[in-house]
Parts: sequence; C-alpha cells; structure tokens
Amino acid sequence: MKAILLRCSKVLCVTATVALTACAAVDTTSGGTVGVQRKQYMSGLVSEAQLNQTAAQQYADVIGQARNQKKLDTDGAQTKRVRAIANRLIAQVGAFRPDAQSWNWEVHVLQSSDVNAWCMPGGKIAVYSGLINQLKPTDAELAAIIGHEMAHALREHAREQVSQQMATDIGLSVLSMVTGNAAVQDLGGNLSQVMFTLPNSRTHETEADRIGVELAARAGYDPRAAVSLWQKMAQLDGQGQTPEFLSTHPSAASRIQDLQVMSDRVLPLYQAAAKP
Repeated sequence: MKAILLRCSKVLCVTATVALTACAAVDTTSGGTVGVQRKQYMSGLVSEAQLNQTAAQQYADVIGQARNQKKLDTDGAQTKRVRAIANRLIAQVGAFRPDAQSWNWEVHVLQSSDVNAWCMPGGKIAVYSGLINQLKPTDAELAAIIGHEMAHALREHAREQVSQQMATDIGLSVLSMVTGNAAVQDLGGNLSQVMFTLPNSRTHETEADRIGVELAARAGYDPRAAVSLWQKMAQLDGQGQTPEFLSTHPSAASRIQDLQVMSDRVLPLYQAAAKP
C-alpha cells in the first residue's frame, strides 16, 4: 500500500508539473464595463494563430458546401440585415481587444431550419435563417445573439477549451504509462467533463452574455433586448421546439437575471451611442 501511495504521489507531481508548464495565464480581453476579469490558461502547444488558421479553413469548407448546395446568403434582405448589425458590433471590439479590429471578419447567413448562430476563432460568423424565421428577432435581439457569439471568439474560449483538454490528455498519458491501467482514460474522461467542460461552459456562457450585451450597447442597440431574446428562446423550448442554439447555450432563470443586471449596467453606453 505504501509503495502504491508513493507511486501515485509521484504520478500526481509529474502530471501537475506537465499541466502547469503546458499552460500559461493570459488576459485575452480587457474587462470592459461589465467587468470580465477572469484569468485564462492557454497551452503553448496551440497558438492563437494556429487555431485561427484552422478555423478559417473549416469555415471555408462550411461556406463552400453551403454555396454548392445553394444555401448561402439566399435571402438578400436577410444577409444585408445581418451584416449591417454585425458590422456595427465589429466596430466596437476595440473596447475589449484592439487587435480584433484587424481580424479578417466574415459574416454569412446559411439557409437552415435550425435556430442557431456561431462565431469561429478569428471572427468567422454564421447565422442560420431558421433563427431569424422562427424567433423573429428585433435588430437589438439579433445584435444580442451575434454579440454573444463574437464574445466567444474575443475571449478565445475555443483555444481555452483545447488547452484544458490537452493538459488533461498529457496528464492521463503519464498516469496510464506509470500505472499501466488503460481504464484510467475512461475515468479521466468523465473527470475532465466534470472538472473542466461543465464549469467552464457555464463560465464561458456568462462571459459571452456580458460582453455581448456591452458590444450591443456600444453599437447603439438596446442591451435589454438580450433579456427578451432569452425569454423567446425559453418559450420556443417550452413548446417542444428546442433550438439548436440551446444545445450548447443552456438557458436558465439565473441567466436572465444576470442579463437584466448587466443590461442595466451598460444602459448609459447605449443611451450615449443612440444620441443623434
């Protein structure tokens, strides 16, 4: 038993050392008026440039496929509207990270019945026509959605998740090697989900909500629309039509409460931007 404990202790030390040396604390954005101040840990094994390049290629593949299927920007009015809103939001990203102003932003509308939208690393945005057709969002509500997705890219949440997974995989490889127990991988996968995926998913969503609200306010869109937007999402979900958006963006009463607080906090920014 003593030998086993000693070996486990050594494993934990090696695992912790590898994980810590693989990641470094960074500030991807400033806190803004909403006060997002959390330190993030990024792996040196995957750089922002590498991830952005990969995202750009994946985005090109998605856009190419949609074009071939004649599902890309099929409604001129919808595309014009989405791009106009997105461009106003993009003009405000310097409040959180000035370098994002020089990203190669792209915005497209994909014809799909799914209620969904996303923004890849580096500023590659897609809004699904189903979101517009089913939710019938106002411009301010649409700004809340797009701003939320842009916030994920600004905070580099995807790179953070990749970094956490890589640190976990490195630790599990060391543990499996020392113990010779292949079952450790399954246990580690479950532990990783509890320790990293679920808590950080909630954290990421809160950060994206808050930054998105501020981007919208700075762009001259009423930030309180984020509250009515999520109420619409909840309504759709309650009717048995769970939006694809909710599969990765879980809604809750506490989330709406937080949005109410944050929208009130950034209301002066909206009032200043909306002045003629």
